[in-house]
Amino acid sequence: MNLFAAGFANLAIDDRVRAAIAAGAPVAFSLSGGKDSVSIGHATNALLDQLSHPRERRAAVHADLGRIEWRSTPALVESAAAAIGVPLIIVRRKAGDLVDRWKRRFELGCERYVDLLTYHLTGPWSSASNRFCTAELKTQVILPELLRRWRGTQILSVVGIRREESLKRRLAPISKVEGKPWVRANGGGIITWHPGVDVREDEVYTYIARERLPLAEAYPLGSTRFGCAFCVLASANDIGVAARAPGNLGVLLHLVDIEATSTFSFQPERWLGDVAPDLLPASLAADFARGKALAQERRRLEDRMPANLRYVKGWPQRVPSLAEASVILTTRTAILAMHGLASPYDTPQLIRDRIAALYDAQRVKEAA
Repeated sequence: MNLFAAGFANLAIDDRVRAAIAAGAPVAFSLSGGKDSVSIGHATNALLDQLSHPRERRAAVHADLGRIEWRSTPALVESAAAAIGVPLIIVRRKAGDLVDRWKRRFELGCERYVDLLTYHLTGPWSSASNRFCTAELKTQVILPELLRRWRGTQILSVVGIRREESLKRRLAPISKVEGKPWVRANGGGIITWHPGVDVREDEVYTYIARERLPLAEAYPLGSTRFGCAFCVLASANDIGVAARAPGNLGVLLHLVDIEATSTFSFQPERWLGDVAPDLLPASLAADFARGKALAQERRRLEDRMPANLRYVKGWPQRVPSLAEASVILTTRTAILAMHGLASPYDTPQLIRDRIAALYDAQRVKEAA
């Protein structure tokens, strides 16, 4: 069911959400600062007024991702929450920000590679198929805070996504009940509500202008999306806009340094260091060029390794021959040396024995 609300053609609501609103469920607006979260949050707040939902049961929540945010984001989300008319809750991951998480992922990847727990060296970055950035720094920080603040009750979490945005989001439901671990024995739980799924982009900009809502600096600069200053899923245009924004220079240089030291590009087909090379200090430019060259060499070396031993779920699927183990050893030794590392598995026999032990352990696990 769709309802007219404060200027949008419609907002989406279903029976599950309507029942929660009627019961006075607390409502938390997930607020990134992007145009969708601000406009849809504002319009949904007006809809809640129409449905006689108590205003004191509402708040906005923002997950601060640290250095990867645009420098203007803190002030922006404060202004947006004030415009919506709700208090703002700021949450942060305790174990460091997103940049820290990427660096730590590479460190752990190196440790696992040394211990021959992975076939290929793992890069630092999240990706479309492994969005741990969203899961660990947003979902797994926001939802526990909501459950802590409103114990023993069903909570409505408003997320401003639109089906028009992508093929994946075309399948977004109006609402969904979050499963484990977001269900509590004391009766607490979370319903994620997407009231703006049918809102169009042109409506968003019209609504923001008419209601005089704050607009993130990225949009006037030419970006199509707003969130992290540099996102692993961002388009070439949006990455370029972010790179040229003066407030983002510090994190840009930091991320290029991670590219250089890890030898992995920020996106599968795009190096951040190539986006605005004129902004790189000479020393970093030299490190970056070396990192790119080592990446090319790493890929060349990995292409020599037996393809049917590549990592898949349940790896390893078989034990290599001694000849194959010799190729694996030569490849690993060269890649480890790129990062000043060495492994105790330094002969073909030790390589073969290590993979055989992992193979046996995996088969026991599967049989259990």
